[in-house]
Amino acid sequence: MKEQAETRRNYKHFHEITTRWMDNDIYGHVNNVIYYSWFDTAVNRFLIANDVLDIEHSPVVGLVIETQCNYFAPVAFPDRITIGVRVAKLGNSSVRYEVGVFREDEEEVSAQGHFIHVYVSRETRRPVALPDKLRTVLQTIQA
Repeated sequence: MKEQAETRRNYKHFHEITTRWMDNDIYGHVNNVIYYSWFDTAVNRFLIANDVLDIEHSPVVGLVIETQCNYFAPVAFPDRITIGVRVAKLGNSSVRYEVGVFREDEEEVSAQGHFIHVYVSRETRRPVALPDKLRTVLQTIQA
């Protein structure tokens, strides 16, 4: 089944990112691997801004175990983009984030995808329950 492009109204949090010269590939558009970097940046920026992730000291960290992206329209330097983020599913120790990439002021995504974090102890790397403060923050962008 072919994915349908979503719109801005489907997302709860937004983060602006500027494309860079080096993001373009030989075909004249942003290379697919860059999208995954944007996904990670937008989600982790949200977590840091809401004081539920200290990248150097948090006892619990999210590790990506799955990621996927569908592309609908090209993005290229020097486009300004906005990344939309929502939480689709909150588990005991995992979160499915869904992400949309919007070019300039367009209402429909140029790309959309997801990634799943499993939250683990920084020391043991074993899954742990989502801390209450993290769960509360994530619920603010839950679909």
